[in-house]
Amino acid sequence: MSGKGEEFVYRISTAQEWENLQKDGSTFGGELDKSTGCFHLSNLDQVQSTLQNFFLNTKLDLLLLQIDVKKLGDGLIYELVDGTNSFPHFYGPSKSFAPLPLDAVTKAEKLTLSDGRFSCSFLN
Repeated sequence: MSGKGEEFVYRISTAQEWENLQKDGSTFGGELDKSTGCFHLSNLDQVQSTLQNFFLNTKLDLLLLQIDVKKLGDGLIYELVDGTNSFPHFYGPSKSFAPLPLDAVTKAEKLTLSDGRFSCSFLN
């Protein structure tokens, strides 16, 4: 199972969400996160396929947030999403759906789309 022992996980974020996170110090994420009660994250090797599958046609500015796994504690759970791929999800303590804290984010980079592929320094 991939993911265990990773130092960082990654969050594909809209510019608006990132702005709010910096202003408020935490975020409850977007509609998908709120409706499922967890933050949808990726390991670095999953980011490109997540972007390709879900964000290719978005008109929003996107950023990739690098998140320190240690700051998420036991609220970070790896779950199988399609029978083969295990993705990190952040629920918060006791699956309480805690907000994602700003201090867990170690870096944020703007994603650029060129020829159908996303890039930033994490992905290059």
